[in-house]
Amino acid sequence: MADMLKTISPVDGSVYVERPLAGGAEIEAALGRAVAAQAAWRAVPMGERQAMLGRAVDAFVARTDGIAEELTWQMGRPVGQTPGEVRGFEERARYMIAAAPRALAEIEAEPKEGFRRFIKREPLGVVAVVAPWNFPYLTSVNSVVPALMAGNAVVLKHSHQTPLCAERYAEALAEAGLPEGVFQVLHMSHASTEKLIQDERVDYLAFTGSVPGGHAITKALSGRFIGAGMELGGKDPAYVRADADLAFAVENLVDGAFFNSGQSCCGIERIYVHESLYDAFVEGFVDLTRKYKLGNPLEADTNLGPMVRASAADFVRGQVADAVKAGARSLVDPSDFPADASGTPYMAPQVLVDVDHSMRVMTEESFGPVIGIMKVASDEAAVACMNDSEFGLTASVWTADADAAIAVGDRVETGTWFMNRCDYLDPALAWTGVKNSGRGCTLSVVGYEHLTRPKSYHLRVAV
Repeated sequence: MADMLKTISPVDGSVYVERPLAGGAEIEAALGRAVAAQAAWRAVPMGERQAMLGRAVDAFVARTDGIAEELTWQMGRPVGQTPGEVRGFEERARYMIAAAPRALAEIEAEPKEGFRRFIKREPLGVVAVVAPWNFPYLTSVNSVVPALMAGNAVVLKHSHQTPLCAERYAEALAEAGLPEGVFQVLHMSHASTEKLIQDERVDYLAFTGSVPGGHAITKALSGRFIGAGMELGGKDPAYVRADADLAFAVENLVDGAFFNSGQSCCGIERIYVHESLYDAFVEGFVDLTRKYKLGNPLEADTNLGPMVRASAADFVRGQVADAVKAGARSLVDPSDFPADASGTPYMAPQVLVDVDHSMRVMTEESFGPVIGIMKVASDEAAVACMNDSEFGLTASVWTADADAAIAVGDRVETGTWFMNRCDYLDPALAWTGVKNSGRGCTLSVVGYEHLTRPKSYHLRVAV
């Protein structure tokens, strides 16, 4: 009997999905199909690829209601918010489809008498995508759609928490007429995933996950000369300058910290506030946090659902307890959130002050509904705090001065720098990180460079 994948819903602890895990013969057959299909797919004209993937997006969006509800059951985000993932998927997919001709156009060298010289962008071959559960469509679309547009075949392995997401891709692409074998889904164990990416028929890996997962991937690929894009998380900071719009900053940073129960790699996990605004900011932040409703994510008025599993919530509770023991003050009483219960995925949001960087909650990725807020006296102090991290995915400044925002951003070690915005990916901009947040790039025309290889043509046309 085949080993089984079982998805435990954080909503009520029930088994929501069961699927057999792919065995060696199934994986072997999938790779064989991918190689054969890619040889023909790469020759399909760009316009036909665009039309086909556009139809796939149409088919996917038409399933929004069902996709949203099953996403809530799989990973716990409130049903009032899960349709936003489909909207984000559509925005990114349509942008990358439209950008493909420009990103993949031939690059002509400067004129040289008697010669024609240019560079083509060629597909890599078979791209393996290993996707996470927290934003299962918004992480995977960054690689799946541009990989296909560039002429690659794709094998998608999704998290065991969100296996239906991979299947919804397959349904939409099949409905759009994508040739068989160009896109395939495999539900696999960790061991089988490792064997897959070590197979010589896989030409690139796009991985989103934890830092330990990134190290495991790097070790598994140590004997191969293929590229691997890795998005490994963050401890993303925000800096509220003295000239910030206080109410606007509070509203957006509360959402940036607690959306998806804080389970976002680019969510706000630490905030530094200029001393002149500190007291008012903390008061406003706590007041808005107390208005959240933690509860059953299938209810329309819930805006804070369970974390993905009880162990994840207990990890964050441990960070909070350690910080309080070391001198931090917690400003939210969990008893104000009746659904909060130790040993369950349902955790109340928490705001901590009197924190510093000796505490795990300010340095270690939390991936949960907790925020630490520190007072700073200057831009210089804020920059030092923001850079005091092993991560560097995104960071934000809240200010009325765009020139100051750029000057501060030039000194912050991060992949994306926001002014008066956070926790958002613009598909026109490169999505990348520094330090332990990963390597490589997705989205924008730059993202296509990682899913193709350059091939130079040097033609002597006059002899």
